[in-house]
Amino acid sequence: MMRRLPRRLPHPLAVPPPHRTPLRAALSTLAAGLLCALATPSQSQAAGAFALASADLRDGGTVDAKQVFDRGNCHGGNRSPQLSWSNPPAGTRSFAVTMFDPDSPGRGWWHWAVAGIPSQTLALPENASASGHLAKLGAVEARNDFDVDGYGGPCPPPGKPHRYVVTVYALSIENLRLTQGRPAAMFDREIGTSTLGSATLTVTYGR
Repeated sequence: MMRRLPRRLPHPLAVPPPHRTPLRAALSTLAAGLLCALATPSQSQAAGAFALASADLRDGGTVDAKQVFDRGNCHGGNRSPQLSWSNPPAGTRSFAVTMFDPDSPGRGWWHWAVAGIPSQTLALPENASASGHLAKLGAVEARNDFDVDGYGGPCPPPGKPHRYVVTVYALSIENLRLTQGRPAAMFDREIGTSTLGSATLTVTYGR
């Protein structure tokens, strides 16, 4: 005959596991999600801000002679600066670049305006304007305030140095329907209608 074992009773001090109610489960999931969000940076934070850099220009620095205009009393190389940019906004379909002198009397002075730079292009070599590089990309350049198509470097009157603001724009459309040689101010207006974001460098030059 088999011997019947006595029934084992729970220890008087044992604590039963907590009952996992739907509310408790939801709160646990929410807490885990918050911790994960705090520990992991967002996609925009990880990507960084839209930024412009140059091998020829330093933000806050002065313009080198090779970027200065070459006409009248100014004797420079008139070579458009090397530019590169990173982290454009999502949805960018093309880029535009401008160079503007806000210290020139009146409404300022447009030195350069380019539109139609393909979205896969993240840099321009030095002298991209005069060398034909921009034309090969399919980009178009405005007529600057020297009445010349393309880049025209700094050439302020003698006196206090002027500021030159170089800006790259990320645009939401591929084609602004601008044509080569239209006024730079017109380029600026059209660029403003489709801008997703921009990045700038400001340099100075005086004589």
